[in-house]
Amino acid sequence: MPLKTAWFGDGRLKKLFANAGILLGGKGLNAFFSLGAMAVAARGLGTEGFGALILIHTFTQAMGEIAKFQSWQVVLRYGTPAVMEGRTGDFQRLLRFTAALDGASAIVGTLLSTALAWVVAPYLGWPADLLPAVMLYATSMLFMVTATPTGVLRLVDRFDVLAVQGSLGNLTRLLIGALVWWCDGGMAWFLAAWYLGTAVAGLGLIHAGWRELRNRRLLDGFRWRGGDWTAGFPGIWPFVWSTNLNTTLELSFTHASTLIVGWLLGPAEAALFRVARQIGEAMAKPAKLLVPAIYPELAKLCAGGEHHVMRLLVQRSALMAAGGASLSLAFAWLGGEWLLGLVLGSDFVAAYPVMLWLVASAVVSIATFPLEPVLISGGEAGAAVRARLWSSAVYLPVLLLAVQHYGLIGAGWARLFATVVTFVAFLVPVLRWFRARSG
Repeated sequence: MPLKTAWFGDGRLKKLFANAGILLGGKGLNAFFSLGAMAVAARGLGTEGFGALILIHTFTQAMGEIAKFQSWQVVLRYGTPAVMEGRTGDFQRLLRFTAALDGASAIVGTLLSTALAWVVAPYLGWPADLLPAVMLYATSMLFMVTATPTGVLRLVDRFDVLAVQGSLGNLTRLLIGALVWWCDGGMAWFLAAWYLGTAVAGLGLIHAGWRELRNRRLLDGFRWRGGDWTAGFPGIWPFVWSTNLNTTLELSFTHASTLIVGWLLGPAEAALFRVARQIGEAMAKPAKLLVPAIYPELAKLCAGGEHHVMRLLVQRSALMAAGGASLSLAFAWLGGEWLLGLVLGSDFVAAYPVMLWLVASAVVSIATFPLEPVLISGGEAGAAVRARLWSSAVYLPVLLLAVQHYGLIGAGWARLFATVVTFVAFLVPVLRWFRARSG
């Protein structure tokens, strides 16, 4: 078979990249709206004020990630075979279970965030008169926990709906934030604008997921009460706790890093780091969109026992994604400094050096993108947790030491080093998993 046909004639690979392409259209708009919202807030509040806003938003997101369960992975892992086999009743019980997890984690996360805000405020540079607004902003977490509708839309291949819904929050922040800037509003008004964006995004996603279920008649006879919600789903609780812990550990690479930079260097440096990370992730976003797109495909292949096809899909998608993502590093090197000055102003050009390291880290992480989905889809969530535990255990102390000794650029070095460790930590158990099923 010719090489071109073997690679580009793969129907699943085409579907994977087609779904990622649909998400890219929405995420491209989302990235534009996100940068616009950040630019408006940065120009309206200045580096120090914008840094405080970023730390408040990041803190709330981090608390939400710690509290919430990755219910969308549960929906894909256990809902895929139920829908494929026509077991609507079992699928509805699963939805009741994951929706209950989402609701409980939203409430717990809100309470946790509100309580801890008083404790962390002095370390993150929040003025005392801002604390009531921070505590009110913590309730936005109620709209952040939307894992179940996300899983539903991915399960039924409605990536087009996800693409649209994903942009609503940042579009709201951009429009309302621009109005606040024009009216010369302060921090409290910008917090209100960002809160409204979170609420619009969350409610829109819930509505879209519910509508899709109703249109596909998967809600016929649905009741919130009755039956053992987890019966017939072996290993669901260990899977739930493993994926939750895995996401909590992943926080060290996202929200925790921004909070640590803010704690050690102050809000202004945290703003620079957050902007650098945002642009770095945006440049590598096209390839990273393959992560949510590949989960449904791997879940279906694993349910059908097609492990050889899984391996080919993983190999080809990883190589193609990594090759495409490498272009983002060249673009960042050539145009990143100009982009920072144009979008955010001259004060933020200082984020350029660390941005290059963060983009390089994102490129390495692209090669890792199918590894964790393989373990989750194959019922090896524990192996994914162990891999994430190793990488987090390396990253956090290296990040602390690098930032203390080298400042902001040290955060970039630490991120790249830890990303390489993550790649190795996931690759080893994935190879072992495939080897066990090839014999």
